[in-house]
Amino acid sequence: MDPDPRKIELEAGLLSLLGQSTRLRLLYMLRDGELCVCEIHPAMPEDQSVISRHLTRLREMGLLDSRKEGVSVYYRIRDPRVFDLLDLADTILRDRAQWRAREAEQVF
Repeated sequence: MDPDPRKIELEAGLLSLLGQSTRLRLLYMLRDGELCVCEIHPAMPEDQSVISRHLTRLREMGLLDSRKEGVSVYYRIRDPRVFDLLDLADTILRDRAQWRAREAEQVF
C-alpha cells in the first residue's frame, strides 16, 4: 500500500524543520523550561533576528508555545514528544556507529 502523499509531505516538513542545527539547539535549550529570547540570544552564535525566525518556525509547527510579558517574548516546549523523536535519532546514530566499528574490526 502506498502511503498517503499528504502524510509524506507533512512528515517531510517536520523532519526538515528538525534538520536544522540552530533549531535543534533551541529545542534542547528549552527542554528544561521556559526561556526569554533575551536569555536565549546570548547563548547562541546567530543574530537575534535569525533566532527569532527559527523560534517562530518551531512555534508555527506546534512544537513551541510563546507568551509576551512587556517587551519580552518567552518560549517553552509545547510538544515534548519531539524529544522522543530526537532520542530515537540518537539511538539510530549510536547503533550505526557500533555497526561501523564492528565492520572495521572485521577488516583488520
